[in-house]
Amino acid sequence: MDLSKNGELLYNLRKEKGMTQKELAQKLGVVPKTVSKWETGKGFPDVSTLSALADILGVNERSLLSGRLIKNKTESGNVRLTKFYVCPCCGSTMQTLGNSQIVCCGKLLEPLKAKVADEAHQLVITEVDDELYLQWPHEMSKEHYLTFTAYVGFDRILTLRLYPEQDCAVRLPKVYSGKIVYHCNQHGLFEYKIQPRRTK
Repeated sequence: MDLSKNGELLYNLRKEKGMTQKELAQKLGVVPKTVSKWETGKGFPDVSTLSALADILGVNERSLLSGRLIKNKTESGNVRLTKFYVCPCCGSTMQTLGNSQIVCCGKLLEPLKAKVADEAHQLVITEVDDELYLQWPHEMSKEHYLTFTAYVGFDRILTLRLYPEQDCAVRLPKVYSGKIVYHCNQHGLFEYKIQPRRTK
C-alpha cells in the first residue's frame, strides 16, 4: 500500500465534497489531526473507520485501499453493451451501460453471461397487430420462474418484470432488430436475437 497515493485520494475526495478536515473529522468522531495524518500519507484509517469514511466520501472501500478510482472506458453510449445483474440474496435486478461495480446486500455482483436457450427456456414470439407476444414453456412457481425480460435495441432498453404464479408471457411493441434477454432464477440469463427484416 502506497500511503501517499491513499492520502492524495482522500484529500481530493474530501475537497470534492466541499468539507474541511475538521468537518470530516467530526463526522467520523476523530480529531482533525488524524485526518491530516491520513492525507499526508503518515497513516491510514483503521478497519472500524474505513467503511464510514467510504460512505461519507461516496466511494467503495476498495478504492480507498488501492488509492485510486478506476475509470470505465467510454462505452456508456452503446446500449448494446448493456450488462444485467441479479442479486443472489434479495433477487434485485440491475442493468448498466458499460462496466460498473454493482454491490447489493454487501456483495460485489458479476454481470450475467447470456447463453443459448435449451428446450425448457425457448422463447416463442407471435406477431399480434402492432405488438410482439412473447411466451415461454416455463413453469412460474415460487421456486422456479422467469424474473424479467428485456428488449435491447439500438437506442433503447425496455425491461419487464415477471412474477411467480403469473402467465409466462408478455407483450412488447413491435420491433425488427435487437435482442431479447430473459432471466431464470435457477438457470441464469438467456438471449434471443431478432433478425432484421430484409426489404425487397
